[in-house]
Amino acid sequence: MAGKKKGSILRFTIKMQKKLVVLYLFILAAFVGLSIRLFLINRDNGEEYKKQVLSHQEYDSVTIPFKRGEIVDSNGTVLAVSNKVYNVILDTRLLLRKEDYLEPTLSALHKFFDIDPGPVRAYIAAHPDSAYYVMAKRVEYEKKSAFEEFCADPEQGANIKGVWFEDEYRREYPNGSLACDVIGFTTGDNAGTYGLEEYYNDTLSGVNGREYGYLNDDSTLERTTIAARDGNNIQVSLDANIQTIVEKYLKAFNEEYKDNAHPGNGAENIGCVIMDPNTAEILAMASYPTFDLNDVRNSDNLIGMPRLAKDGNEWKKTGEYVTEEAIKTMNDEVMYQHLNALWKNFCIVDSYEPGSVAKPFTVAAALESGAITGNETYLCEGKLHVGDHDIKCHQIYGDGRISVQEGVERSCNVVLMNVAFALGKNKFVDFQHTFGFGLKTNIDLAGEARTDLVVFNKNNIGTTDLATNSFGQSFNATMIQTIAGFCSLINGGNYYAPHLATRITTADGATIENIEPRLLKQTISQSTSDTIKEYCNTVVTGEFGTGKTARPAGYMIGGKTGTAETLPRGNREYVVSFMGYAPADDPQVVIYVVVDRPNVALQDNARYATVIVRNILTEVLPYMNIFMTEELSDKEREELEELQIQIRMPQDAEGEGELDEEGNPISAGEGEEGDSGEGGSEDEKEGEEEEPEPNEAWKDFPVDPATGYLVDPTTGDYLDPQLGTVVSGGSLLENPPETEPGEETEGEGESEPTE
Repeated sequence: MAGKKKGSILRFTIKMQKKLVVLYLFILAAFVGLSIRLFLINRDNGEEYKKQVLSHQEYDSVTIPFKRGEIVDSNGTVLAVSNKVYNVILDTRLLLRKEDYLEPTLSALHKFFDIDPGPVRAYIAAHPDSAYYVMAKRVEYEKKSAFEEFCADPEQGANIKGVWFEDEYRREYPNGSLACDVIGFTTGDNAGTYGLEEYYNDTLSGVNGREYGYLNDDSTLERTTIAARDGNNIQVSLDANIQTIVEKYLKAFNEEYKDNAHPGNGAENIGCVIMDPNTAEILAMASYPTFDLNDVRNSDNLIGMPRLAKDGNEWKKTGEYVTEEAIKTMNDEVMYQHLNALWKNFCIVDSYEPGSVAKPFTVAAALESGAITGNETYLCEGKLHVGDHDIKCHQIYGDGRISVQEGVERSCNVVLMNVAFALGKNKFVDFQHTFGFGLKTNIDLAGEARTDLVVFNKNNIGTTDLATNSFGQSFNATMIQTIAGFCSLINGGNYYAPHLATRITTADGATIENIEPRLLKQTISQSTSDTIKEYCNTVVTGEFGTGKTARPAGYMIGGKTGTAETLPRGNREYVVSFMGYAPADDPQVVIYVVVDRPNVALQDNARYATVIVRNILTEVLPYMNIFMTEELSDKEREELEELQIQIRMPQDAEGEGELDEEGNPISAGEGEEGDSGEGGSEDEKEGEEEEPEPNEAWKDFPVDPATGYLVDPTTGDYLDPQLGTVVSGGSLLENPPETEPGEETEGEGESEPTE
């Protein structure tokens, strides 16, 4: 047995040795083959596989967001800024490494970030291998810091795992709704929309950076960081203090007149632009209603606005107004259309018939072309027969024979129609384009409207169109077009491109570009400009001036009122306005206020605009260090003291001209004999046919106790008790067929009086 056992052991050993040799050779061959294969893979596809490995590791490729540039006003006040915030990220794999991590982590997330544990649990169950789950966005630094401090505590935070933070920036507007229409806002992907944010989006935007992870030759993870490039900053000509004053009085108007004649805001739109006439820099631009730039989708701001409904492919006003109940019924599409109406900038988007604010443009064109000298007089009998139409003056009882200057002062349609006829169709159209009507101003704001199709050209303007265009009807304009052109009328004829941005700087404050005023053209001569100022000054100072109520206490200003009936004619809905400038002799600031369909029973009264202008200028002019030149009454002094406005009177008359006993400036040659503007001397007038005197029978009309207006006992018309001009018809006056550019009116009819 022993021998047999010994032999069997010897045979097993030899057999095993052979097997071991074969196995060894096989393994050796496998290793050699594997080594060759790894060498080939590394040589041919090494970089590709390294990237795949990196893509599955944490923090190996992280986006570093750029900071969007700031928008600041002329004084450096921040209007828009981007502040760093943080997204809360969960790494599910790390959280599930140990069972003890789950509950403490979810509890801490709820405590510090108010994150509901339910959805997080569901996500963890469905995605156990996820390395990136956003649980909360745009968390403030204070919350992040508190959470990190809690986690750093070895007792409380030992089992909190898998949570990290991703940097992001949130666009914030420190002043809420201030200048909302001008600034615009950003979308969720940091892109600008509306206003400056959209127009200067490329300037304000930067370039994201990135942190890359990679394996070096020793297979060690290395990192390379490409820093983000922040966006550039923009300084604008807006003055936040002036803007605040403007918005205060637009809101006050709305509060006074909302839900007055009908439910809804104080007007469908209210707009105000304040501009430096010598540079066309915008000092303030506002409209009402407003919205909070930090909460642009708050539907409460829609209450009181005109309600919209889809009519075919267009959205049109329904004649109703948005209420809380109406908001609840709006679907996403309807809500978006109403929000768009809220977000638009009325001052550059909406066009309307400017009314009598256009009259100085007509007179300036006629003077500049030599069509009139300014010494002409015209007989106003309350209307003028043009073609087949009787086109009425707003003074339907007639102003009598008056000069061109008096025509501007009284806002006489008959005078302006005669001036336009002297000018002629072709020159009228040429000067409209010269003044910028029908053309974009190219202001640096997104969304400016085109108006080339709502003005006439030489091929489609008719005689009736020329007549109505002369006093601002039958063509449309925007606020920015009108004020930009008007500035050239009173600054010597220099047409500057209206603009807001004045300087672009880097994130570090280095100046990249100073944006200087751009003089585009000469519209009229200095002498014509001086004449227009003289005429417009009488609108405020003259006995029959229509803009007296626009004058702020202590200042002499000039300007022009405007009233235009909206379409369809006869609806008794009006756009009223006032274009003013101060000081009257040397304009340093121009203001334009438009009230679109005020919420009152009788809308055609420019005082709804002039009172806003007066209130705004009462505060703005002292703020701008423009001194008073007029004596204050006791009542005016008390009003200013109540407003806590410092009374600034000139301390030195040198360079300012002498002042008379009442504090008014005495112009050179005042009191000397000169052209009376009545069309000739007394000797020249002898022998002329005696002109009829103005019909002033209206002075004896009874007063309506409800409105304070005079009432024509024959027609039922309401009249201004001081001027005798028609405020609104008690009975509907006849109107000509509505015309658009390119259409001649036909048939009989009378035009609604327009001031």
